[in-house]
Amino acid sequence: MATVSLTGASKEDAATVFGVLRAAFPTDRPAGDVPQEQPDDRTAVWTAEFEPTQEWIPTDPIPLEGSVSATLQGDYLAVDQLFEALSTAFAVDHWGAASGDQEKEVDLRLGTKR
Repeated sequence: MATVSLTGASKEDAATVFGVLRAAFPTDRPAGDVPQEQPDDRTAVWTAEFEPTQEWIPTDPIPLEGSVSATLQGDYLAVDQLFEALSTAFAVDHWGAASGDQEKEVDLRLGTKR
């Protein structure tokens, strides 16, 4: 199991990123659940949990309107599988990582592949 948190994105881009992951892996969110805007211009953080599996179908590159900051947090295998799925659909810049005994956290910037 891994948690994906998205910031710095429009609700449409957040929905696109979650849509790619939802198509590849089981999630804790219902199919109709889409990101919503935050009142008062507060910074939005959208979060979902995914259960990566060994069998998933890569997607073609998908455009984003802007860039999206993503944090992946969970067990090593789950984070690696989510990273791989995101890398097939988006351009990925790796910003940093922190590792522990059982979990790791990876900070990414997602954009449109050129």
